[in-house]
Amino acid sequence: MKTAPPTPPMTRTRDITAEQLPYVSPPHKSTELVRGQLIVREPRGSRHGNLAAKVLVAIGIYLHTHPVGELFAAETGFTLQREPDTVRAPDVAFIRNERLPNPIPVGYPELAPDLVVEVLSPSDRAGMVLAKVGDWLDAGAALVWVIDPARKTARVYCADGSERLLDAADTLSGEELLPGFELPLATLFD
Repeated sequence: MKTAPPTPPMTRTRDITAEQLPYVSPPHKSTELVRGQLIVREPRGSRHGNLAAKVLVAIGIYLHTHPVGELFAAETGFTLQREPDTVRAPDVAFIRNERLPNPIPVGYPELAPDLVVEVLSPSDRAGMVLAKVGDWLDAGAALVWVIDPARKTARVYCADGSERLLDAADTLSGEELLPGFELPLATLFD
C-alpha cells in the first residue's frame, strides 16, 4: 500500500506592495491589498453601484456650493499602512482641502479619506466589514458610513469610537466635515 507524500508546510506568500498592486490585480476584478495580501472580489451588482452613485452625487452637489474638499469615486485606492502594505478602496471618499495632496497623486495617496462610504453587498461578511472600518479609522478617517441596502439601514462610525445605527427614517449628516450636509436615508432606498 502506497502512502501519500508528506504535505509541505504552509507558508505565507511573499507580501505585495502598494506599488506592485496595479500590476498583479486580475482584470475585471475588484482588488484590495490587506497587510501585503491580495484580496480579489467579483464586481459589485447594480443595486450596489446605484446606491453608491446616489451618495456620490448628493455629496457632489453639496461640494459645488461648499468647496471644502474633493470627492473620489469607487475603487480609488488609499494606502493606509506600510510594511506590510494595506491599500483599501471605498465606494465613496471625501478629503478636506487642507489634507488633500497637491498635486493629487497618480497612484494611491498615503492617507485615509476624512469621510469613507461603504455600501454593503450580499457577499460582505460582518467580520470583513468591521476589519475594513477599523483600517479606515486607524489610518485617520474621521467618519465611516456603512450603508446596508438589504436592511435599509446605515451605521455611522466616528474617530472618537462612537457608533450609531440609523434606519430608513433617519438622515446621514456630514457633521463637521460637511457642515449642513444631510442625506435622508429613505432617498437612497426608493
